[in-house]
Amino acid sequence: MRVLHTMIRVSDLEKSLTFYTNILGMKLLRLHEYPEGKFTLAFVGFGDEKDHAVIELTYNWGVTSYDKGNAFGHIAIEVEDAYKTCELIKSKGGKVVREAGAMQHGTTVIAFIEDPDGYKIELIQAGTF
Repeated sequence: MRVLHTMIRVSDLEKSLTFYTNILGMKLLRLHEYPEGKFTLAFVGFGDEKDHAVIELTYNWGVTSYDKGNAFGHIAIEVEDAYKTCELIKSKGGKVVREAGAMQHGTTVIAFIEDPDGYKIELIQAGTF
């Protein structure tokens, strides 16, 4: 068994694709529209789906917001340098909601960013956890 993907619902597919591809540097791996079901699925990731877990962006046509509840936490991405990555993300128009630094009660260097729908993404600096 292996993890294939994590699905999140997005309210504006173009904004989300811009965030995940241009700001985070993922690749759009595949996109398929389902007119009868009125939804589009876009899969993004840092590598091919046969070797990497990816994110499935689900856009339900005409839905502009979701109640995310309080169960989902975040997606985590390993980065070489969390400080530089935060600066790069901000320079591209991304939103950093917790600047890079040691986590509370630990030494792991983390930061948090948000995608256009407010989903949290944790950046974890390699070699610190």
